[in-house]
Amino acid sequence: TKGLTLVPIPLSGGHPLGRVMLKDVRLPEHALVGEIGQGLRFALGTLEVFRTSVGAAACGMARRAIDESLAHVRSRVQFGKPLADLQLTQAALADMATELEASRLLVYRAAWEKDTGKNASTSIAMAKMYATEAAQRIIDRAVQLHGGSGVVLGSAVEELYREVRALRIYEG
Repeated sequence: TKGLTLVPIPLSGGHPLGRVMLKDVRLPEHALVGEIGQGLRFALGTLEVFRTSVGAAACGMARRAIDESLAHVRSRVQFGKPLADLQLTQAALADMATELEASRLLVYRAAWEKDTGKNASTSIAMAKMYATEAAQRIIDRAVQLHGGSGVVLGSAVEELYREVRALRIYEG
């Protein structure tokens, strides 16, 4: 539409954000979405859809961090044995797996409530908040388990570390 411009915002991760710029935009009446004067309500109503998907994305990132960590600690030898044999490493992985499972269950419940027509606002907010915060903790722990290789630019856990931060901000 004439007068509509989309301006990308470059971020540290590969998240597609941008600004919508409107200048002298004119649309026909049939292009109206929602009710006049209810635009903010309409826009905020999309949060329930996107918060759930952001929570699910956080679960996927956390799962990847755990998988990368498992592969690393099984192959990295320190003190004459794989890191995976060390009790503190096992405890860290157990904590990571527990947080991921809790996140998944919250996201599943929120999605189920939304799909079945229940008032899911609270469940959705809880799932998004917990899953993104847990993913941050899981990925941070993955970086620690990788040691120096966890902060090498372009390594899987380093990329996840940059990517997950934005999820904690998206959708409130």
